[in-house]
Amino acid sequence: MLKKIISGITASSIVSMGGSAFLSSEYKFVGAFLFTLGLLGVSYYGLNLYTGKIGYMIQKHDREAWSTLLWGLLGNLIGGVLCGLAMAAASPALAEKARAVCEAKLALSPLAGLIKGFFCGVLIYLGVDMFRNKGTLAGILVGVPVFVLSGFEHSVADMFYFTAAGIFSLKALGFVALIVLGNGIGSLVFDRLLYGAGVKE
Repeated sequence: MLKKIISGITASSIVSMGGSAFLSSEYKFVGAFLFTLGLLGVSYYGLNLYTGKIGYMIQKHDREAWSTLLWGLLGNLIGGVLCGLAMAAASPALAEKARAVCEAKLALSPLAGLIKGFFCGVLIYLGVDMFRNKGTLAGILVGVPVFVLSGFEHSVADMFYFTAAGIFSLKALGFVALIVLGNGIGSLVFDRLLYGAGVKE
């Protein structure tokens, strides 16, 4: 259990660093590319990131898989919160940028948030699966900037953003929970589409 949580904390810490780079960049495209650090690190080290695991839960949904997913999600939350608090303390300017970003997120309708989470889940699954099964980084290096530039929502990154912004409310918690759901649905649906298309066995 502890290893699963620590792996989750480590995964979200790398994602948070990518989020910090995105907030720091004056150019959105550069920030979107730098955000790939998160999924690159997670994929190379096999870390426990919720969005990298949830898409495989239909293929492998035994007790161990669920344990890994849920303890990892807890670790993702802990890591995102700790990194957000640290970033807010170290860089008030970035905290202000995070606040502006998060206020825009909270202005979304639930349906819009769910859809944005869904498409992010598709792209994260694509990046992870291409790395795992095809040995290529193309899905990460293209897919991550696509979801960032498209304004899609990544639940673990949002844990970091809301904490860095100092926004702790039931509405923020509900938003993150909605994105967790959207990411999961997107990943699972895309996994089934690949199987239905006959490109995966």
